[in-house]
Formats: sequence, structure tokens, C-alpha cells
Amino acid sequence: MGGTIIQALTIIGSLGLFLYGIKLMSEALQKVAGNKLRDILAAMTSNTFKRILVGALITAVIQSSSATTVMIISFVNAGLLSLVQSIGLIMGANIGTTSTAWLISLFGFKFDLGMAALPLFAIGLPLMFPKGNRTKSIGEFIIGFSILFMGLNLLKESMSGLQEDPAILSFLANFSDNGFASVLLFVLIGTVLTILIQSSSATMALTIIMCNNGWINFDCAAAMVLGENIGTTITANIASLVANSEAQKAARAHFIFNIIGVIWMLALFPVFIKMIVGIVELFGGSSPVDNPTARPIALALYHTLFNIINTFILVWFTPQIAKLSAKLVRTKETPASRLTHMESGMLSTSELSIVQAYSELTVYSKRSSKMFGFVKNLFKETNQDEFDRIYQRIEKYEAISDTIESEIYNYLTQATRNDMGSESFKRIETLFKVISDIETMSDRNFRLARIIRNKRDNGIWFNQELRDNVNKMFEMVDVAIELMNRNLNAIMEGKKTCLNDVYEIEDRINKLEYSLKEKYVYKVNERDFKYSSGVVFAEIISETERLADTVKKVSTHMMNIAPHTKPE
Repeated sequence: MGGTIIQALTIIGSLGLFLYGIKLMSEALQKVAGNKLRDILAAMTSNTFKRILVGALITAVIQSSSATTVMIISFVNAGLLSLVQSIGLIMGANIGTTSTAWLISLFGFKFDLGMAALPLFAIGLPLMFPKGNRTKSIGEFIIGFSILFMGLNLLKESMSGLQEDPAILSFLANFSDNGFASVLLFVLIGTVLTILIQSSSATMALTIIMCNNGWINFDCAAAMVLGENIGTTITANIASLVANSEAQKAARAHFIFNIIGVIWMLALFPVFIKMIVGIVELFGGSSPVDNPTARPIALALYHTLFNIINTFILVWFTPQIAKLSAKLVRTKETPASRLTHMESGMLSTSELSIVQAYSELTVYSKRSSKMFGFVKNLFKETNQDEFDRIYQRIEKYEAISDTIESEIYNYLTQATRNDMGSESFKRIETLFKVISDIETMSDRNFRLARIIRNKRDNGIWFNQELRDNVNKMFEMVDVAIELMNRNLNAIMEGKKTCLNDVYEIEDRINKLEYSLKEKYVYKVNERDFKYSSGVVFAEIISETERLADTVKKVSTHMMNIAPHTKPE
């Protein structure tokens, strides 16, 4: 009894080491990509087949389709990928994950992976010490690969030890020879195992080892592979629970794509198995039906051909899959006080968190810009009921702005707890400043609204000349806000921020403020209009200029985290 428990714990520990290696590789890859994530995204989105290729390559490198699909869903959640674009990447991830089977089949039973792991560790360890963040991340990636090999080798050894337990072998034999019922049962087993382990790569490793040891026949092993294709979709769907509706649609599309593939494969299962056996024998191999040692290669071939054919068939139905996934998601309107693209459950690495933060800041800045639009309407409004409605809306937006500032701040604070380089830390520091500046914009908008309300409550009247000059000031600030939003969007697209225009409009606003104050303070002295009107006018002009200063700060802070054109 004690020996069985130790064996079980050894298998679980080996799986844990294997999964930790995958996790380390995945995170290191994102760190190496760093600030070039948007360039990678641009390559992804150009056409469907390029997206499939990129999804396959990323998954083959990090050895985890689950990690890739969670990353893809994070990008959809951040608004960086559309639903249709994400489907192509997910199809590629399904092809890329087949590399695990080939890695194990070609090397796992012919070479001592434990021996290969140590030289890799020796190469990766020195790279961890230099100050360069990129070098350190490359070292982490190599060490992750080394740990993956160690876990795989230990898993192979611990599973082989179970052959001495006849109870396990007889248990599997009882369920292996019941025809198509056995196929369906092992599809279910593959699904449940993958859900529990949260990695189709790890389940694939178990499947290959089991069929190589002769515990299960080739048909049952192939059925488990189909179950793994279903089970691997659960990870993405769990991750999407805290995401927005678009990300949830991408997760459902992953499930739809895989489940359709499993259905048609089950319908053609005997024919497809015969085809695989025929291909193996055609190239001089022995039949995987009769020879357990021939099963790993045959299983890798089965896994690869199934996913390639499934992709080739369903890629032409991408729009239909997108529509069906949309029907499976109940779209809820996101409350204004909630984040649109950031969710703590979607955190992966600091680099991915920063990409999501950029998306959230564009939404946050647009809300503040919309608030300024309400201020302009408030200044022009003559109807009391409509005036009160607009003011209440501005007041509500101010409260929402405070909440969102806190939520984004907490999100980025959580991101800093992940291991990150100095460059990423500086970018997050800059994002904190931008968050504060955008919230200050909302404060200044609310102060302008209060000044305008007090003007109305006290019966202070502006003549046409004063109204025209306030509107002229507002128009200039509108231009500054438009430039700010353009710069934030440029960061999302990896383009240069335009600071020359920012400094030019700020200079014009400063000069206008100075000239208006000088002109109208002088006219007050000549009693061209009431003193109270001049005071309120000066307050509006001063607060509007302060708003413009804050808008400029947002763009200038972007210099620290994006390419930029310096002011002349």
C-alpha cells in the first residue's frame, strides 16, 4: 500500500516538474518578446494561413497549446485580436501541440532525456546572471526546456515501474477490448485526465508511455488523443470566465473547432486507424496494432494528421465558427465602472499585462474625453432640466473615473509581483503616471462643470464675445485631447507618437489664455461688463488651460514607453 502511494506521488511529482518546465518556457518566451509583442501581433493578423503558422510555431516552441490559447484569449480580451483572427491562431496551436508527441516518440525512448537535460541546464544557468533582461529570459527558456526533459524522463521511469503492479494492467485490459465502446470510454478518460492535469502535452506524454509499455492498445491510445483535444479547451474556457465577451467567444470557438474534429474522426475512426497503420508499414515500420514499441511514432503521426486535416477542413468555415461561438456567449454590457480589457484572472506575465494596460488606457482616456464633451454641452445648455441631467452625468463619470483609476492601479500592482526586467518595470511606472494624469483630467472636467453650475446658480451672464472666446479655448483643448488619444492608439499599433503637434497646440493654448486674461481683466477695469462675469470667465479659462496641461503630460509620458518624435 505504501509503495503504491509513493509511486502515485512520484508520477504526480514528475508531471508537476514537466508542467513547471512548460510554464517557465511560456513565460520566458513572452519576456523575450517584450515590447515587440505588438509587432508579433501585426504578423499574426495579416492573413489566415500566416496566423495558423504563427500559432503552430509558438505552441511548438513552448510545448503547450493551453498556454498559447490562454495567451491568445488574453490578446482578444485586450482588444488586440478579433474573434476571427484568434480562431486562426487557435487552429495553429492545435497543430503545434503535436510536436510533443514527436519529441517523446523520437527521443524519449531512444535517448536518456535526463542526460540531455543536464547539459541544457549548464547552458541556461550562466545566462541567468548577466544584467541584460533579454539574456536572463533566454536562460529561463533553456532551463525551462531542461526541466521539461527532466520531468519527462522521471515520468517515463515512474510509469515503467507500474508494470510490476498486475492490478493496474488487468484493470486497463478489462476496458481495452470492447470495440467502439472502449474507444468512447478512452475519449472520456483522455478528456478527464487533460482537465485534471490542465495540459494536453502532459496527458499526451502519459498516453505515449502507456501504449509503449503495452498497457493499452493503439485504438485506445488514439481515442485518448481525441479526448485530450476536447480536454485542452477547458483551460481556455476557464481563463475566459473573467474576461470580456469577445474573449469568451474565442474560447468557445476553440471548443467548437475541437469538438467538430472529434465527431468526424469518431465517424471515420476505423478507416483512419487503418490508414495510419498502412502509412507506418509503408515506410518500413512494424504494425502499431501488434508491436507496442511501434505505437509512439504511429500515435504522433495520427495526432499530427488528424489536426492538420481538421484545420484544413474547418479553416474555410471560420466565419461560421465565429457566428456559432457568438451565439453560445451571452453578451453582457460591461458596467462603466468595470475594466474593459483587464482582468486579474487573465494575468500571465508582466509583458502581457502591459499590453492589456495599453488597451485599457485607451478606453479610460476616451471616457475622460467624452466627459469634456459633456462640459462643453453644459456650457451651452439653456434648458434647466437638460442642464441638470448633463451635470449629473458629469458627476457620475467623475465617480466612475475614480473607481477605474483604482482598478487599473491594483491590476498593474499585481503585475509587478511577477518576475520582470527593469525595462518592464519602467514602463509600468510610466503607466501609473498616465493613469494619474487621466484621472486628473476627469477632476478638472468636474471642476469646470462646478464653475459653470455656480455661474448659472448665481445668475452670472456672459455676453456673446465672452462665450465665443470660451468656446475657442474649448476647441483648442479638443484638438489636444484628440492628439493624446491618437498617441495612445499609436502605442497600441507600435507607431510613433507625434509630440511636435502636442507641444504646438499647448503653446497656442497658453498664449490664448494669457491674451484673454489680459484683455478681459482690462475691460473689467473699464466696466465693459460686470466684475463677477470677469472673475468666472478667468476661472473657466484657467481651469481649461490646466486641463490642457494635463492632456500634454499624458502624451509626454508616452515617450518613456513608445517610439516618439521629439519636439523641435
